[in-house]
Amino acid sequence: MSNNQHNQEKLSSARFSEATDAFVEAFTASIEFDQRMYKQDIQGSIAHATMLSKVGILTEEEKNNIVNGLNQVQSEIENGEFGWSIKQEDIHMNIEARLTQLIGITGKKLHTGRSRNDQVATDIRLYMRDEIDTIIPEMIRLQQGLVELAEREADSIMPGFTHLQTAQPVTFGHHMMAWFEMIKRDLERLQDCRKRVNTMPLGSAALAGTTYPIDRTITAELLQFDRISENSLDGVSDRDFAIEFTHFAATLMMHLSRFSEELVLWSSAQFQFIDLPDRFCTGSSIMPQKKNPDVPELVRGKTGRVYGHLMSLLTLMKSQPLAYNKDNQEDKEPLFDTVDTVKGSLRAFADMVPAIIVKREMTYEAAKRGFSTATDLADYLVGKGLAFRDSHEVVGLAVAHGVKTGQDLSEMSLETLQGFSDKITDDVFEVLTLEGSVAARNHLGGTAPDQVRAAVIRAKAYLQSL
Repeated sequence: MSNNQHNQEKLSSARFSEATDAFVEAFTASIEFDQRMYKQDIQGSIAHATMLSKVGILTEEEKNNIVNGLNQVQSEIENGEFGWSIKQEDIHMNIEARLTQLIGITGKKLHTGRSRNDQVATDIRLYMRDEIDTIIPEMIRLQQGLVELAEREADSIMPGFTHLQTAQPVTFGHHMMAWFEMIKRDLERLQDCRKRVNTMPLGSAALAGTTYPIDRTITAELLQFDRISENSLDGVSDRDFAIEFTHFAATLMMHLSRFSEELVLWSSAQFQFIDLPDRFCTGSSIMPQKKNPDVPELVRGKTGRVYGHLMSLLTLMKSQPLAYNKDNQEDKEPLFDTVDTVKGSLRAFADMVPAIIVKREMTYEAAKRGFSTATDLADYLVGKGLAFRDSHEVVGLAVAHGVKTGQDLSEMSLETLQGFSDKITDDVFEVLTLEGSVAARNHLGGTAPDQVRAAVIRAKAYLQSL
């Protein structure tokens, strides 16, 4: 790595009569973490220089020198030849200092009409926009995996739960489409968040705008921003767009954590509903029989750090008067880690979900336990003219008998069932089977296999539209 910057004097040091304390210099610097925004910083600077030339503040030659110099800086960074300096504090000053080294005094003209305040706000928005545009395809890939698994298991029967107790039989495909719907809402939240992220603060300068005859529409068009911030104080100071993104991330991770919890349970010896591929699991250091579901466990654990980042950003902003404050330097590490955590978790799930193997015999047997068709018997009696509250009591007595004798409702004889209500006839067994139970819920949003397949068709059309 080159040392081309380490001995350079700090660009913003002229006002001070003594050097910054070495500890304070290190304590206040952000270069260790904000250097990941180098592409966005250079992208914004090229657009700014282009605008300055179009309005006559820079000559065409000066603009070309700046653009060529910035391209060289980017090449040095990407080739590992750039010498990052803590004396220059942040990504902006490091790049500008190196640019000035390369092209001379013209490099110092780049900052005309802007401040680090609007520069960093622009960089963060560009960075977030780029990251959102990489996260969206991963969410779609996860949705595609869920749809694929749901279609494959549209007829597979499993117990549905409330309070983690057997409630009613459902199809595994229906269960997977529930997760699809949650991720779909998360995606809509992210798409909506992107609209507010894609607002350009550049031109707000330090806080009040600038006296130079800039044209912000030129810069916005070059940087592909949808809109321009309409108040300079707001443009440089608020980070609500980062908070909104982190709120999206916290909600997404909550969903992935709930899903993880099910995968951990279902892959256990106690449930044996699914088998996770070996590549998503690890073994034990002392117990050779173990196959640990590390990927869903880790995603479940990582959810907490995203929750923490959301609270961190909310707390960061809650006491700041207008406009920019140094506090805002603390927005980047929580945001960056949130981005990394979401991307990693989505990639893991998008790879893992299509490879899940459902143990259909085990889920079917589990659905037979716990009197999962009790509600079907109650509905059957209502259809025979019995009031629901009375039918509820009848079925309760039948279940109590089943608990005592170790029999499921479908295993009881017709004579036994008629002992609880004379309205029961031999057609009752059509509704007491698991297949009959799920098939009977054949309406939009129901668990019937035909409805799962219809939901899959709608989901595929939705994904195609994206």
